[in-house]
Amino acid sequence: MADAWTVDRILSWTIDHFASKNIPEARLSAELLLSKVLNCRRIDLYLQFERILSVKERDQFREYMKRRTHREPVQYILGETEFYGLPFKVSPDVIIPRPETELLVDAAIEYIRPNKDQLLKILDIGTGSGCIAISVANQFPDCSVWAIDKSAAALEVAKKNADANEVTIHFIEGDIFRNLPSLPAKFDIILSNPPYVALTDISKLEPEVRDFEPKEALFSGEDGLDFYRKFIDVAPELIKKNGKIFLEIGYNQSNPLREIFTKANFDVQFKQDYNQIERILILKGNK
Repeated sequence: MADAWTVDRILSWTIDHFASKNIPEARLSAELLLSKVLNCRRIDLYLQFERILSVKERDQFREYMKRRTHREPVQYILGETEFYGLPFKVSPDVIIPRPETELLVDAAIEYIRPNKDQLLKILDIGTGSGCIAISVANQFPDCSVWAIDKSAAALEVAKKNADANEVTIHFIEGDIFRNLPSLPAKFDIILSNPPYVALTDISKLEPEVRDFEPKEALFSGEDGLDFYRKFIDVAPELIKKNGKIFLEIGYNQSNPLREIFTKANFDVQFKQDYNQIERILILKGNK
């Protein structure tokens, strides 16, 4: 019985194994994967340390562990994650929602709240998992929320997430830079977490990002700014004259983006993240 694979033993072994392979957040990875196998909360693992895993449970956990050792993101292994307090399905067809993107939602909600009675029309560009659009629609169900993505596979994930979170989103498949789809007039608010990683930075990325997340949702030219440059041309067709645009940006991109959008006659503001990095670009429609 001393050699039985209990929760305690398998957790300890896995944490040590992940740490030896330089897996980020070794303990958290082990806990999340084992919780999935045992269909329990992470805290419940510590209430059943002596539980012995069945052969089926061990086999399932061993498969998860192998995938994580190869640096596959935990969220893809689990097929789910949480964003803005809501559950979201994820797959390799969409980038994994990140905490900094919650700041984008925060900024939008702060602007929408005093104006919610106006029944604003909101557009999420490159919706991916739908986390931004769905989080906003969850807060303001009376607003008209639209979401566009050029990936049909990503939209399938987003639609399932909208259904699971019981919100209404108008989904559109299309590329705003190639064939601007037919949209219902202009929008009061545009939101986007666009691709903004520079191709020159690909070697700096963790394997979880570089080798698993969809590249078209990550990279935007040699300096990471191609999306923003092209957006200037289509923005007047999408946003109302006094509308607001909220875009997530990358580290050290605020200065060039300030110059790019100021020259294009936008009012430019930034919102910092928890590390005092300018992370959210806020634009007011062309002057």
